[in-house]
Amino acid sequence: MTEHTRPRIYGTDHAAPDTHATRPGNEYVELAGGLLDGQLLDVTGLTADDRTQGAYLITPHSAYGPGGRASYGPTFSRPDGPWVWEGDVP
Repeated sequence: MTEHTRPRIYGTDHAAPDTHATRPGNEYVELAGGLLDGQLLDVTGLTADDRTQGAYLITPHSAYGPGGRASYGPTFSRPDGPWVWEGDVP
């Protein structure tokens, strides 16, 4: 898989050389839908309960403008991923 086809890691700097590099031993879920579609989210430090809650992730282009958040969470049918976009929140 080339660097251009590997998913970007959420929260990495676009200009950083390791934008697509996963860390050995870390756990990731894919984000599906919305502005962050296809990116990977590092969920290594989240408890099982935290993972059922999902996350509000900052995005530069939400319905609420720069700094708005996109809500992503697991589905009941596939709780281990991917997390799906639930909408934008302020």
